[in-house]
Amino acid sequence: MHARTPSRLARDVLGVFKLRIGLMIMLTALVGYAFTPGPGPGPAQVIVLALAVFVSSASAGAFNQYVEAESDRLMARTRGRAFVTGALPHTPAWLVLIAALLGLAVGAAWWALNAWAALYTFLGAFTYAVVYTVWLKRRTWLNIVVGGLAGSFAVLAGAAAVDPALGALPLLLALVLFLWTPPHFWSLAIANRADYAAAGVPMLPVVVGSERAAWAVFWSTVALVAASLLPVFYGAGPIYLAGAAAGGAVFLRKSWLLARAPSRKTAMGSFFASLLQLSLVLVAASVDPLLR
Repeated sequence: MHARTPSRLARDVLGVFKLRIGLMIMLTALVGYAFTPGPGPGPAQVIVLALAVFVSSASAGAFNQYVEAESDRLMARTRGRAFVTGALPHTPAWLVLIAALLGLAVGAAWWALNAWAALYTFLGAFTYAVVYTVWLKRRTWLNIVVGGLAGSFAVLAGAAAVDPALGALPLLLALVLFLWTPPHFWSLAIANRADYAAAGVPMLPVVVGSERAAWAVFWSTVALVAASLLPVFYGAGPIYLAGAAAGGAVFLRKSWLLARAPSRKTAMGSFFASLLQLSLVLVAASVDPLLR
C-alpha cells in the first residue's frame, strides 16, 4: 500500500476519475460546438459546457474503476489502480459521490444551455459507465463498438449547445468518433491480448485471435477514414480535408502493417496512429470554421 502522503492521496483520487480521458472527451465536446454552424452561446455558457462534459466523464471513469476493482487485479496494466491496491477504500460512499457529480454536471448543462445538451451529456456518461462497463464488457466482443457511442454523445452535447436540431456536420463528426473507437481499442487489445484473456474480457482478439482481429482493425479503419472525409461534402473546408486526409493516411498505413504482420509492435503502432488521426481531425474541425 502506498504511503498516505497528501500528494500520493491526491494522485490516487485524481487517477480514479480518469482525468486524461475526461479531458479528451471535453475537448471533443468543444470541437462539436466549434464545428456546428450558427451563433453559439456566450463564453460563460461554453465554460459550463466544457466543465459539465468533463465532470460527467470523470464520474463515469470513477464508476468504471469502482465496478471493475476485482477484475482489474487480473490485468498487469490495471492492477496498480487505487481500488485494487487498497490505497483508496472501496466503499459505497464512492457511488454517492459519483451520482452527485453526474447530477451536478447534467443539471448545469440543462440550466446554462438546454435540455438536449444536458441529455447528451448524461448519455455519454451512461453509455460508458452502464452500457459498456456493466452490460456489455464481459458479455460480447461488441462491447467497445457500442461503447464508442460515449464519444459521439460528447460531440452531440457540444453541437446541441449551438443548435439542438443537429445538422449534418456535427452528426458526421459524431459518426467519426463512433467509428474511431473500435480500431483504436482493438489495436490496444491485440497488444494486450493475454491481459484481457486472463481477466475474462471478450475483446475481439481474445474471441477470434489476433490475426482476424488485425484485419478487422484494418477494415474498420477504412470505414473510419471514408466517414471522416464526408464532412467535406457538407460544407467543411480545405483545412478540415487536409487534417482528415493526413491523419487517415497514417492510420491506414499502420493498420495495414498490423493486418499483414500482427505483433505487439505493429499493434501499438496502429494504436498510436489512431490517436494521431483523431487529433488531426479534431484540430482541423476546430480551425476550419474560422476560415470558412
